[in-house]
Amino acid sequence: MADRVHLTFAVADAPHTAALRDGSIPIEGVDAEFITVKPQIGAFRRMVRQVEFDVCELAPTTYIIARAYGAPFVALPIFVMRRFHHAGLLVRPEAGIKTPKDLEGHQVGVRAYSVTTGVWTRQVLIDEFGVDNDKITWVVDDEEHVTQMRLPLNVIHAPEGRSLADMMADGELVAGFQANAGIGRTGAPTGGWKEVEADYPDLFPNAQELETEYYTRTGIYPMHGTIVVKDSVLAEHPWVAKSIFDAFSRAKNEWLARLDAGEATTASDQRYDQLRSIVGHDPLPYGIAANIQTIEALEKTAFEQGLTPRRMSLEELFVDPESGRA
Repeated sequence: MADRVHLTFAVADAPHTAALRDGSIPIEGVDAEFITVKPQIGAFRRMVRQVEFDVCELAPTTYIIARAYGAPFVALPIFVMRRFHHAGLLVRPEAGIKTPKDLEGHQVGVRAYSVTTGVWTRQVLIDEFGVDNDKITWVVDDEEHVTQMRLPLNVIHAPEGRSLADMMADGELVAGFQANAGIGRTGAPTGGWKEVEADYPDLFPNAQELETEYYTRTGIYPMHGTIVVKDSVLAEHPWVAKSIFDAFSRAKNEWLARLDAGEATTASDQRYDQLRSIVGHDPLPYGIAANIQTIEALEKTAFEQGLTPRRMSLEELFVDPESGRA
């Protein structure tokens, strides 16, 4: 290994990354400077627009789009946030939306078209229920992280001064995501939310049952946090990829041991413990082999939803931690 290298990290604090952030689990050969950005969405924009950090946690769809447009950073197969997406798309009871196909011909709200929650939910609607995404008008009220991206023709911006919550309440939208349908924006570009009274049912009332069947049949387990590293860092220090991967894996494994022992009890811990009933003992699997179906599904649907200008190969998107190269 070469001399030690100083690297800046923008990674959200989570039970399975805390030991990295506090230094109790070192990253071999790396003097790691962890920078806290709250909310983490702020780090997303700073990374894709200014390439501000050496290592950063990014939303995976944001990463794939940025990489398709030539971003000078590449992902390691470390996925620090996971969840399924049959739940969370809320509908107005009087709108007559009984099945996913009923969304066609209507307006549906989502904070930004490229937000990973929306992308994964549309993957379910399209691939599982045959929804024609082009027949839905997606209404957004925020900017996309990657400025080079061009929105499809079926994506429009909410009128100035109108939040998605307001539009949902007034019946202009037949559906919206849980984070938007009952919570309205106050105008801040990366946050600023206010509570709005809302009581809308989920499109899928039996979401957990559907999620279990979906995972069992497809092997797709949606990821939300992906670790990326600057190309220039890996070009000069290819061994950094393995050091980072090994440290993240060790931190996760120690967290899993606490989860097994009943010592990890935060809300995040409990959520992942519940996911084990669907995905097995490790609710945060790392590595290419364990995640190939998920990676391929996200890359494919990102292109089909008009988010990327071309298909992306696995070698373009991920680095082998052992070699530090694609």
